[in-house]
Amino acid sequence: MSDGIPRPETGLVSHGDVRELRGPLVVLGDVEGVGWDESATVVVDGEDDRHGLVLEVSDDQVTMQVLEGTDGMALGGIHVTFAGHPLEIPVGSGWLGRVCNGRGEPLDGGPPISGATTQPVNGWPLNPVHREPPKEPVLTGISVIDGLATLVRGQKLPIFSVPGLPHLALATQIAAQATSGGASFRVVFAAMGLTHADIAYVRDRLEERSAAGELVLLLNAADDPVIERILTPRIALTVAESLAFGEGHDVLVIMSDMTSYAEAVREVSAARREIPARRGYPGYLYSDLATLYERCGRVRGQEGSVTIVPVLTMPAGDITHPVPDLTGYITEGQIVLSADVEARGIYPPVDVLSSLSRLMRSGAGKGRTREDHLDVAAQVLAAIARARQSVELAELIGAGSLSETDQRYIEYQARVERELFNQRDDETRTFEDTIGRAWEALATLPRQELTMLSTAYLDQYLPKPHG
Repeated sequence: MSDGIPRPETGLVSHGDVRELRGPLVVLGDVEGVGWDESATVVVDGEDDRHGLVLEVSDDQVTMQVLEGTDGMALGGIHVTFAGHPLEIPVGSGWLGRVCNGRGEPLDGGPPISGATTQPVNGWPLNPVHREPPKEPVLTGISVIDGLATLVRGQKLPIFSVPGLPHLALATQIAAQATSGGASFRVVFAAMGLTHADIAYVRDRLEERSAAGELVLLLNAADDPVIERILTPRIALTVAESLAFGEGHDVLVIMSDMTSYAEAVREVSAARREIPARRGYPGYLYSDLATLYERCGRVRGQEGSVTIVPVLTMPAGDITHPVPDLTGYITEGQIVLSADVEARGIYPPVDVLSSLSRLMRSGAGKGRTREDHLDVAAQVLAAIARARQSVELAELIGAGSLSETDQRYIEYQARVERELFNQRDDETRTFEDTIGRAWEALATLPRQELTMLSTAYLDQYLPKPHG
């Protein structure tokens, strides 16, 4: 039962009727006046204080999750004090240049993050009535993305990958290079369930941007408490919303790996003894993911924007797995990485015919990227599809039996992969360089095959045939 003893530093009542420890959860009894999502302090005799969040309230019984886990805790000697409000964090520019763990505690040796105001970490999706349609590009410096699946300010564009592919290298390259063309671009990188080697790679790769005060790093390691993993993207988005709508920055939020996040949701659901749905995930996984993804966008009448690039791995490459499947319903396109493309020595190994940015037409074209961009992208993709047919035909009848046009398409595929799609993981390309490489590759084909490009564009931009 509650001991009725106020904690001296808060004046709040401390509750000691701990009835059950269940994985990362603590079940308390004889509790009144406590609400869902309320934050709490857990005092364990002889140990540092821990922190919790209320998951469920039933009569006088409260189920709460302990962010640091329940390892080393026993039923006796535990007292819980509820704060009377949801978990909040300080917000503002004090986060820029800092490296923190998944709970927002500093890992860089600096002082705790401070700010003039605080915000609840759960936040709210943007009101559709106040949303401004995305319309300006975010250029990543990566040709295959900027040219064929352009990211737009306020968009949510996931990267679908397979374990073993360089999705983390791609995510960090985007974080290091991306810009919206303005002077106030910021990046929030939320890592979830990474190994310590991967975390060291991320910190090293993003050191320059962090030192420039343009980056916030939240790093949740694979051996950190699973509950922390659920909190990490929410803290990242709360910080991003403050930087975007409070200070007017264009903010890019990269979250890797969302599959690790979903596994954490499933583990907590199992500890709560909820009825599982598809593949053991809870039935509310869709709405849970939507509460994260829908926090991006632009607000009418306000400067700043939040753009989200979630990275997720598809177990066994199964795109129908619940995490990529549900993510695809919520987001606006996808960038799909392929093991077959990587086997040809191409980085980033993007399967361009499976990738799509549904808002590309809103952020590309005249006045945004270049007038010929959309037509060139359509022609590059159409030619790739035709080239794959020529490659399959060559495997059946032999390359020597192909028509000259089919042979040119095979030559085109090799050239566009080598010169446009392939680039170093530390190479930043301007958009003019990207579109120029696309035209150079298209020059491999006979002019009459370029049916998606106007005569005016062909006369102006198409290079003369080599030789």
